[in-house]
Order: sequence, then C-alpha cells, then structure tokens
Amino acid sequence: MTEHLIIQGQDVETRALKDLARLTSATAIEQTAPQVFRLCHARRAEEVGAYCEATQLDWGYVPEGQRLADFGLLVMDMDSTLISIECIDEIADMAGVKPQVAEITAAAMRGELDYAESLRRRVALLAQLPASALERVYAERLKLNPGAERLLREVKRTGLKTMLVSGGFTFFTERLKARLGFDYAASNEIEIVDGHLTGRVLGEIVTADGKAQWLKRTRELLGLSPAQVIAVGDGANDLKMLAEAGISVAYRAKPVVRREATYVINHVGLDGILHFFE
Repeated sequence: MTEHLIIQGQDVETRALKDLARLTSATAIEQTAPQVFRLCHARRAEEVGAYCEATQLDWGYVPEGQRLADFGLLVMDMDSTLISIECIDEIADMAGVKPQVAEITAAAMRGELDYAESLRRRVALLAQLPASALERVYAERLKLNPGAERLLREVKRTGLKTMLVSGGFTFFTERLKARLGFDYAASNEIEIVDGHLTGRVLGEIVTADGKAQWLKRTRELLGLSPAQVIAVGDGANDLKMLAEAGISVAYRAKPVVRREATYVINHVGLDGILHFFE
C-alpha cells in the first residue's frame, strides 16, 4: 500500500522537510496548504516520531487516496478536545473546590480512577452551588479549541454526520450542539433543585463504555461500518470510543491515548485533522 507522510506545524522549516524526506525516502515534497506538506510515497521510519517531536511538528502516514468523503460520521469528545477547558473544574472553581476536583479529574483522565466513581465524587463536592454558575462557565470560560469551527464546517459540507459525546454535562453539550450544528449529542445530566446543584448526577453515567456504546449505536443507525467513522478524544476514558472508529485522533492527549491513536495532533488546531484526507 502506497502511503504519504503528512507534516504540519506552526512553522515548518524547509530543512525539516528535507530531513524527513531523506529519512523516509520520499519521492517528492508537495505543499497542500499553508504550513502543511505531503511527502509522497514515504516509507515508514522509526526516527520520524522523535524528529517531529523535537521540531514541534505533527505528522501522520496516510494511505494514498484516503478521502474524507469516504467516511460517514465524526465523533468528538467535549472537554479538552472540542473545548479548551474541563467544565467541571471550572464549575468547581466557582464553588471554591477546584484543586480537589481537578486532582480527581486528572487521575481519571490518566486512567488511574474509575470514571463513574470519579464523576460522582466530583459532583458531590458541588452540592448547593447556584445553578447560575453553569451559565457563567459557558459564557465566561468555555472556549472552542483552535480549528474546531473549520473542522466541523468542512466535515458537514462533505456530508458526514457529527456527534458530540461526553462524560460531562448536558447543560454544555446541548448548547454546543445547537451552536455548532452537531447532529447528535450524549452526556450526563447534573441534578438541579430549587436553583442549586444537589451534588448528584441523574441516570446512567456516560463512562468509557458508554461513549463507545453511543458511537456504536449511532454508527449502526446510520448503516456505517467501523471503517467509516472518525473519532477524536484526549483522555483515557476516550480509548474505548476511539477503538470503535476506523480512524482515531488523539488531540493534545494523554500519553496512553497518543500510543493507541491513528493520528496525534499536538501542535496545530483541530482542523489539522482535515489534512489527513484528500
């Protein structure tokens, strides 16, 4: 199978491209977009990963002819993937318990703590917080990660369906679904009584298994094969979801996720995903 090596970054130097072309015996170097290059007919070389890490470049081997139009569904995680924050950490900041909650969040993302239990423990720390804090987090702190809007615009223009699946809260996923035009969204509902958080989560918690199940159900609903799905995530609780997709992307992700993903993006925005396809 013929493969090309895609190289992209904030500042791609000619010397780096020549070095990588030499390492991979590439037959040509083609610029496909600003700061994006295709090294044609490149062979796989172990040195590529270390070289790109040292020079702050993102890279990925792509099969010749891999087209975005051949896929039917893009599934994305929310916290620290689509958006730059962990919503629950920012809610906790308003409750004065951010360090405690952030510590639990980090342990869960590293895979050191069962996700459902970690969520219950974190939400319990938010009991009695005014529900208005959720709106403040959305309005004042929630920011899309770079390239998110362009990625979703191009994916939808190409005809793919889009899904936002999160271990976070419906308060945020439903707003982002409406704002960005996601076709589907799934997450957890935090209980609110008399205008305050109760410290409880309603219903079954969307865990790592839950994320994978939502992807599978949506994939089957659309009549797609696993090979026609692209999934994007950053934490350990995304691994099972990513494993259900033909192409998985680790975006600014934990090491355990980077090791398992088809492609890793550490330096460019989410729209860098588009450059792995023709």
